[in-house]
Amino acid sequence: MITVRLLGGAKKSFGLDKVLVELDDVKLSALVDYLVSVKPADTLQFDTKNMLIAVNGADSSALNGQNTILRSGDVVSIIPVIHGGTRLCFKVDSKNAELFCIQNQKGKNHDFLSALRNKFQDLVIEGVSPKTITGVLHAKKILSQSLYAKKHGLLLAKKIETDILLRFAATTQISAAISAVGIEKYNEFVMMAIGNKSDLDRLYEHIGPHLTVVDFSKNSKYLKKLFGITKKHIGSVESKHPLEDLLAEKAATLFQ
Repeated sequence: MITVRLLGGAKKSFGLDKVLVELDDVKLSALVDYLVSVKPADTLQFDTKNMLIAVNGADSSALNGQNTILRSGDVVSIIPVIHGGTRLCFKVDSKNAELFCIQNQKGKNHDFLSALRNKFQDLVIEGVSPKTITGVLHAKKILSQSLYAKKHGLLLAKKIETDILLRFAATTQISAAISAVGIEKYNEFVMMAIGNKSDLDRLYEHIGPHLTVVDFSKNSKYLKKLFGITKKHIGSVESKHPLEDLLAEKAATLFQ
């Protein structure tokens, strides 16, 4: 039995996040052909030419590609490589940035993040709880503040990554920030990275097996409760995005 984990758009193609396949001692190409044959007809296209595939956590391209032999007990992770649309890419003060929804393991997320920072040293990489971000706009507002603070020597901590964490938590206390928006308590977290597009592309490919989807729309209620934001507060802001503006205001008023 081979376990196939379907991430990102692949999950939508099958309506499942996992498929168990009764195959053994077959090439990866045969597994892909099988998946194409069993995909529901009324779901999103399963684009076999643009996907990252990992076998037991190792990129298949580093093994034997489509000729990699799969055996019972193997875990195959599949995520589509999306060109020009659904990656959460954006600009912050002329710099490239991207959000990634990561599926890892509770209690081991900090180690995962540290390993990425060591491998991609030209990128600024930080993570927050999947419940404490409303999406790209929220991230853009916070990252913009941290980049400004770094440029003008106003960081809340020695490292910009810590500054980002503190601003998401609206506190200058690191322990309080970790408690409020830290990543260790969850099997999923949201990671953001700033840097050159080529480095972001390499990061995207590297973490492919860990990519998942987080529904940010459910976070507003939690964030309002966490930061004591009432209907009156929301109503007092003349904006299309009052919650994001209020969260950004809380972050902007912090001082070292």
